[in-house]
Amino acid sequence: MPKASDLKRGIVVEVNDQPYSVKEIEVRNPSSRGASTLYKIRFNHLKTKQKLDETLKGDDFLKEVDCEKKVLQFSYKDDDGYTFMSLEDYEQYTINAEDIEDEKLYLAEGLEGVVAILLEGTLVAIELPAAVAMEITDTAPGIKGASATARTKPALFATGLEIQVPEYVELGEIIKVNTVSGKFMSRA
Repeated sequence: MPKASDLKRGIVVEVNDQPYSVKEIEVRNPSSRGASTLYKIRFNHLKTKQKLDETLKGDDFLKEVDCEKKVLQFSYKDDDGYTFMSLEDYEQYTINAEDIEDEKLYLAEGLEGVVAILLEGTLVAIELPAAVAMEITDTAPGIKGASATARTKPALFATGLEIQVPEYVELGEIIKVNTVSGKFMSRA
């Protein structure tokens, strides 16, 4: 049973006898002495996709939901949603675009290491790798000698994701992007 202080994005827990996945965690440290740290957590219901905001103390316990986790590869996107394939048994799983609203911007074709959360054999959520390599499809031309400054410029990817990158990065380069913060990490 995880404590509220141990929760991370993507963990599936039971709230009010219903399965929820953790979407966002905001830590609040009160200024008064003796007050405990509060965790404001946004949950998403795994089946109905309803949002639930809860404020918990760090030592509150939550019950973990028994769900299967499988490592998948992103295959393709179509009208039905996003399709993933297991590299072990080649079984395919599809999830609606609305169910992975935040994650879909990082899904480049062939992306491996995506952890699927399966509830009763149905794909209900995904966890992205910590970093993904993506090719820049649109940005201003690179400036030689710009590595000495910390100035940035916007870069656009085929998935629709737009992030700030250093000025020396050029069009067509493959870079690593942090999937938690959505920031440039390095060249791939």
